Amino acid sequence: MVPDKLVCFAHGQESGPWGTKISHLAPIARALGYEVLSPDYSHTRDPHERVRHLLALAPQARQALVLVGSSLGGYVSAMACAALKPRALLLMAPALYFPGFDEEPAGIPALACVVHGWRDELVPYERALRFAQKHRAALHLLDSGHTLTDQLPLLALLFEDLLRRAAAT
Repeated sequence: MVPDKLVCFAHGQESGPWGTKISHLAPIARALGYEVLSPDYSHTRDPHERVRHLLALAPQARQALVLVGSSLGGYVSAMACAALKPRALLLMAPALYFPGFDEEPAGIPALACVVHGWRDELVPYERALRFAQKHRAALHLLDSGHTLTDQLPLLALLFEDLLRRAAAT
């Protein structure tokens, strides 16, 4: 059965389907009437295989599909937009524009938000800036590192706002 509203998370390379950020954000989605899907991508480190995995799951929603990705999951979520056509997209420290997986994402929804840390030691914040500029996405640069786990309250606020706007359009 296809839900009315669905949030589909994509975790990072070193995380899992119920890591710190996803575990913090999923209850917010449920409280707003969204179903939650958080697939396990740990069977492969290949970014393209992870995108194929998400596309094979073919998540859909009648009213609002929202894709959320962190780090490598940000790449996965962004690259799946053209096929899945989400209503909204949230990227947290997205691992975009790396050699070997540097394609420009397509089909990015107008309702897109990127959160990145100024002190990210793995993915330079300039990549988030490049994505946000290209796709006119909201960009929040925070005094944080790659995991953003010290920014959970602000992530929660941004996520809740995105979900409310996705359901209203």
